[in-house]
Amino acid sequence: MSQAGVLPDCYTFPIILKATCQCFAIEIGRQLHSLAIRIGLESNEFCESGFISLYSKVGELENARKLFDENGEKKLGSWNAIISGLSQGGRAMEVIDMFIKLKQCGLEPDGVTMVGVISACGSLGDLDLALQLHKCVFQAKSFDKSDILMLNSLIDMYGKCGRMDLAYNVFSRMDQRNVSSWTSMIVGYATNGHVNEALGCFCCMREARVRPNHVTFVGVLSACVHGGKVQEGKHFFHIMKNVYQIVPQLPHYGCMVDLLGRAGLLEEAGEIIEGMPMKANVVVWGCLMGACEKFGNVKMGEWVATHLLELEPWNDGVYVVLSNIYASRGLWEEVESVRRIMKNGKLSKIPGYSLSTASY
Repeated sequence: MSQAGVLPDCYTFPIILKATCQCFAIEIGRQLHSLAIRIGLESNEFCESGFISLYSKVGELENARKLFDENGEKKLGSWNAIISGLSQGGRAMEVIDMFIKLKQCGLEPDGVTMVGVISACGSLGDLDLALQLHKCVFQAKSFDKSDILMLNSLIDMYGKCGRMDLAYNVFSRMDQRNVSSWTSMIVGYATNGHVNEALGCFCCMREARVRPNHVTFVGVLSACVHGGKVQEGKHFFHIMKNVYQIVPQLPHYGCMVDLLGRAGLLEEAGEIIEGMPMKANVVVWGCLMGACEKFGNVKMGEWVATHLLELEPWNDGVYVVLSNIYASRGLWEEVESVRRIMKNGKLSKIPGYSLSTASY
C-alpha cells in the first residue's frame, strides 16, 4: 500500500497497530508513529489508543504515559488504553488514580475500562476498593452488565482479595460461563487453600463439558499441593497430558515437584526435573531444596544446591539451607566448611530474603 503511494488513514492505523502489537514489533511501531505525526493523525482517538497499547505491551509505559498526557482532549479509547496498559504492567495504584481522573473529567467508563481497573484492584487485594468497583459496575448504564469478561474479572478480583464467597455470588449468577469463568473460581479456591472446593469446581467444569486450559490445570495442581493430595495430583497431571493433550509448562512441572517434595518423595521429584523438556528455574529448584531441608536429605540437597548456585551464584540463602541440612544430620565438619565458604566469599544472608518457593 505504501509502495503504491497510498497514505494510511484513521481506519488503517488501528488495524496495522493491532498486528504490530501481536508481533511486539516496536521499531515498526515507532516508524508508524512518526508517519502518523507527519500526516496529523497522532491525536485521532483510535490511532492514539493503538500507539498507547503498543508502547504498553512492549513495556515502554513511560512513552505510553507521555503520549497520553500530551493530548489535551482525551477520548475514552485513550483512557482505556492507558488504564489497560498500566494494569498489565503491574502499576495498580496508577490505574486507580487514572480511573478517578477519568470520572472527574465527566466521562463514563465502559466495560473495557472496568476490566482494567478491576484487574488492578485484584493485584492490590483491597476489599473495600473491590466492593466500590463492583458497585460501579452495577450502577453504570453504558455497558452490558452481563459482559462475561468483566464478570470474570470480578471473580478473579474477589479471589485475590480472599473472598471466595463473593466470587461465588458473581459466578453463580452468570447466564453464561466460559473456561475463564471456571478457571478463575478454581484458581481462587486453590490460592485461598480451599482444596476440596477447587477440585469439586473442576469436576463440575468437566461435567458442564467446558474444556480446561493450561491455566486451569495450574489451579488444580496448586490445590493438590495445598492439600497434600499426591495421587490426585498425579492423576490430574496424567489427564492433562493424555486426555486433553495439553503440553505441560514450567508451572505444571513446578507444582508436581512441590507436591512430591512436600510428601517426601524426593527421588520422584528429582526425576520430574530431569525429565522436563525445559531447564528448571530457581522456583522449581527452590521447592526441591526446601523439601531436602524438611527431610534432611544430604545427597539430594547437595545436588540441588549445585544447580541453584549455577543460576544464582550470589544467593547466599542456598548455603544457609545446605548448612541447615548438614546440621540436621549432625555433620558439623560440613557445616563449618559451608560457613568458611560464606566467610571467604564475604557472603551473609540478606535480611528478609530466602530461597524461592512455589508461587504457581
